[in-house]
Amino acid sequence: MKETIKHHLTDALLMAYSAGTLPEAFSLTVAAHVSMCDECRARLGAFDSVGGALIEEGETAALSQGSLEDTLARIARAGPPEAPRRAPGRKGVLPAPIRDYVGGDLEAVHWRPVGMGVKQAILPTAQDASARLLYIPAGAAVPDHGHRGTELTLVLQGAFEDEVDHFGPGDIEVADEELDHTPVADIGQDCICLAATDAPLRFKGWMPRLAQPFLRI
Repeated sequence: MKETIKHHLTDALLMAYSAGTLPEAFSLTVAAHVSMCDECRARLGAFDSVGGALIEEGETAALSQGSLEDTLARIARAGPPEAPRRAPGRKGVLPAPIRDYVGGDLEAVHWRPVGMGVKQAILPTAQDASARLLYIPAGAAVPDHGHRGTELTLVLQGAFEDEVDHFGPGDIEVADEELDHTPVADIGQDCICLAATDAPLRFKGWMPRLAQPFLRI
């Protein structure tokens, strides 16, 4: 993607992703953004290099007797490795990390309505956080809500605007407990986002609160 992205990942999120300490849903969102963003991909590479250097400088532990022979025997039993696959170019709307979860592009997404024309598809991730694709019709709004934890929202198609700024394709919004907002999709095109949360949202309206347990959001 051409570098028109203006909302990027924080250093803390990139470092945690590099260290492998993020929940699966957050890791998926970070991976999808990095696949779209040259700047964050370069920053992640720098953090990976620092982590590698720290590992090299760390203390080493002695191997148990016969561990090398056991490892070589397992490799021999496993047979030759598969030929490496070339990373596919980005065709369609969904970046490759998300397509791996969905099993394809938008035509493979199993949308479920959540009201007011908005649809969602919850992705299969570990239960410490959740990830979902959101379809917001052009001009429609997501109900006013706050957060009990962190929410990462990555725009994949279209755009939305809230109390913070305007977010277009590739932009990622990092929301915390201090942010209450009402995202509204741009008029020109339906908005599709990937949203990851590590705690239930805090809706202000009574109807979204009633539906919240059923929508798992």
